[in-house]
Amino acid sequence: MSLKIGNTELAGSVILAPMAGVSDLPFRLLCHEQGADLVCMEMVSAKAIAYRNRNTRKLMQIDPAERPVSLQLFGSEPELMAEIAKEIEEEPFDILDINMGCPVPKIVGNGEGSALMRDPKLVEQIISKVAGAIKKPVTVKIRKGFDDAHVNAVEIARIAEGSGAAAIAVHGRTREQYYSGKADWDIIRQVKEAVSIPVIGNGDVDSPRKARAMLEETGCDGVMVGRAARGNPWIFRQIREYLINGREEPKPSLEEVRSMMLRHARMQVEYKGDYTGIREMRKHVSWYTAGLPHSARLRARINSVESLKELEEILTIGFC
Repeated sequence: MSLKIGNTELAGSVILAPMAGVSDLPFRLLCHEQGADLVCMEMVSAKAIAYRNRNTRKLMQIDPAERPVSLQLFGSEPELMAEIAKEIEEEPFDILDINMGCPVPKIVGNGEGSALMRDPKLVEQIISKVAGAIKKPVTVKIRKGFDDAHVNAVEIARIAEGSGAAAIAVHGRTREQYYSGKADWDIIRQVKEAVSIPVIGNGDVDSPRKARAMLEETGCDGVMVGRAARGNPWIFRQIREYLINGREEPKPSLEEVRSMMLRHARMQVEYKGDYTGIREMRKHVSWYTAGLPHSARLRARINSVESLKELEEILTIGFC
């Protein structure tokens, strides 16, 4: 089932969520190859772009092979957000997403991310300014609410639609929940019933069956996969196969896992250099190998690895 967001047509409706420290260029490429219909970048700060921060520009690199891709911007100043959106519009992303869901204390403390859900008027100003500044579709990612006493996803979604948003993604947890407890899919259903723009459901989609269940229970137009994709880019292929053909694909073999880890490591080193790339691969290896035989022993060895050659030797010889 295809999905249209503004003037961007997706081949299907399964989307990689934006995850800080995870959804970098190499990981997005792997997820796209495995069937993600849209990949979302790590969030970038509007202020950091304005200050010409080099690390932020690195985060914004896009490979034509990963498209369609969504660039996620965060900030709390409507004029600056619109100015930066216009400045970067020529970059090769397809969709600009506004982050209104990040729960991290530092972001929230600055009045950004999920803190914006406490100020509907500011939400309206930001979205309308950004949507009015660029021609590319603008989307918004929100949560159920800030806390259980302030569940306002439906109100924010209506504001987003009225302000020019082309789609909205809803994580079924409050900011105070972070990622604990069970995601509330009913709030996603309520949002879907309240607006006419596409609604993307997010939260607890960790299998093909869960993806179908979310679509059926909420009526949402697409599903967003986050933490379940870490160390498991195959999940996109599995979900698509299940949604289209009703067939459950087998889990990847040990050899497939090893091959993917090696490829991922080489891409990380090419993209970030040996020092940073290898150190970032340590967490990816722990995700790839979770639950596999002897994985604890393997992770202990990986956590001290310092070069691609050393990692390749461990994964080629010591992985079983």
